[in-house]
Amino acid sequence: MTPLDLLLSRFSTDALVQPAPDAAQLERILSAAMCAPDHGRLRPWRYVVIRDDARARVAELVVASMKRLDPEVSEAKIEKRRDRFSTMPLVIALGMHLRPDHKIPVIEQEMAVAAAAMNVLNALHFTGFGGVWVSGDVTYDPQFAAELGFDAPHRLAGFLFVGTPGPDARPARRAVVDGYVAQWNGPATRFAVDDSDAR
Repeated sequence: MTPLDLLLSRFSTDALVQPAPDAAQLERILSAAMCAPDHGRLRPWRYVVIRDDARARVAELVVASMKRLDPEVSEAKIEKRRDRFSTMPLVIALGMHLRPDHKIPVIEQEMAVAAAAMNVLNALHFTGFGGVWVSGDVTYDPQFAAELGFDAPHRLAGFLFVGTPGPDARPARRAVVDGYVAQWNGPATRFAVDDSDAR
């Protein structure tokens, strides 16, 4: 399998089982973040690794955030979120160490965090592991972010659930790239996929 074939075989999954990467494997995987595009070399990505019993503790912070954001949140939704956070083999909180006063626009700092997270997801796949990037309402709760070490203006970008793809892990059907590519020759570009969405 060529490197490109390997990249094209990557897919996101939360059908994850043990083992998760050990400390040495995870250090190498997270080092892939340092290769991400990063205007200004600000390295705005931060990773909080949550293992073992800490998963249940962070799950309770997630539940508290859910109730704070929506006092009428359903018990079913609470239990689903609690279960996911407390049973995933490994959880990584994606932090954004943002500098709003810097000449590099905040949007470019956020894009660097996203690019680094994609590098980490690729590195997981390349080393035989799997993962999925999740967000949801709690990602945007400043109090929850602060509880994980990201006081404003710093924020969360979501979480990576990490482990080994289990027997239920299945790649999604991929769209063909053609509709997302257009050649520019002067007039404003149009994309086939957007035309089909409009119909």
